[in-house]
Amino acid sequence: MDEISKIHVGLDVHKDSISVGAAEPGRSRGRLIAKTAHDLSKLTKVLIQVGRPEQLHLVYEAGPTGYGLQRALSASGYACEVIAPSQMPRRAGDRVKTDGRDCIQLAECSRAGQLRAVWIPEPADEAIRDLSRAREDAVNSRTQARHQLKGFLLRHDLRFAGKTSWTKAHHAWLGALSFEAQAAQTAFTEYWLAVQAGDARVQRLTQALRDSVGGWRFEPVVQALQALRGVELVTAVGLVAEIGDLRRFEHPRKLMGYLGLVPSEASSGDRIHRGSITKTGNAHARRLLTEAAWHYRFKARIGTHAHRRQQGLSQPVRDIAWAAQLRLNKRFTTLQARGLQVNKACVAVARELSGFVWALGRQAMIEDGSWRD
Repeated sequence: MDEISKIHVGLDVHKDSISVGAAEPGRSRGRLIAKTAHDLSKLTKVLIQVGRPEQLHLVYEAGPTGYGLQRALSASGYACEVIAPSQMPRRAGDRVKTDGRDCIQLAECSRAGQLRAVWIPEPADEAIRDLSRAREDAVNSRTQARHQLKGFLLRHDLRFAGKTSWTKAHHAWLGALSFEAQAAQTAFTEYWLAVQAGDARVQRLTQALRDSVGGWRFEPVVQALQALRGVELVTAVGLVAEIGDLRRFEHPRKLMGYLGLVPSEASSGDRIHRGSITKTGNAHARRLLTEAAWHYRFKARIGTHAHRRQQGLSQPVRDIAWAAQLRLNKRFTTLQARGLQVNKACVAVARELSGFVWALGRQAMIEDGSWRD
């Protein structure tokens, strides 16, 4: 009842401006309050016109401006939530979109209880997530630089005779290349230097990621996830940084839905139709899980690297990781035997792998004393 009696305020937040709309308790339509600069002091002056901090419930959509505004408003005594834009109700016939209409719609939907708030990470968690994403961006940039260099060499009909690129042998071959035209030699050198700079950047960020894990509140979860096949330190940190606190998922199916790994559905009456996965939620974590799921094509075993990663982990954690290998390898084999396309089989395995991620995280936090059923 206290939530119903509050005044719901929608904020349409942009880099330079914030539009404020309010919906009073009851069924009356929302109204536009003001449009102000993206400044906390100016925003609070507008909010004072609507009501006291304890009377207001503020919402705004997640976007490029991050969580700084939410943290500042919470510190000032306001109840503020950040809303998932993908869960925002959209009217089919509405073809007019303005900042004023958006903030009013946010306020009205908040009053009706139609919005879903996203999890707000702590600053330390967000910092590690930023570092993980910076490394991912560096890997993508390096891949682009490598493709550009290979494209240049292909135009000059130069092909490496070895089986694998970017090894010591491949770099030695690149170092022995020479072009008659000075312009071509300069272009090749610049391409190669860009690749080398990309390698160095990825190495620096990888080391920084390793160093940042020590003392992190989710460090036990990161260590436990490395017991899984196909999950090393970088993948484990990326998964934990993107998913966040696993305690907010009361069941593994909730995590699967958050990651967008569940099938979409359009059923009505006696007609049932299930399509491809929803792809909602966190795309970074979904990609990491899908990459890890490829390792379960091969027979279940604990190799040298996996055995080294499991050193120091508890027996329950090891048992869960081994159960994951047995189940997921069998799942992959069964789906392929049925003739399912290999990429679809991999996604299905990734969906079940997320359940084992939840189980391992839960076990690590129980051992750490931070999980309460």
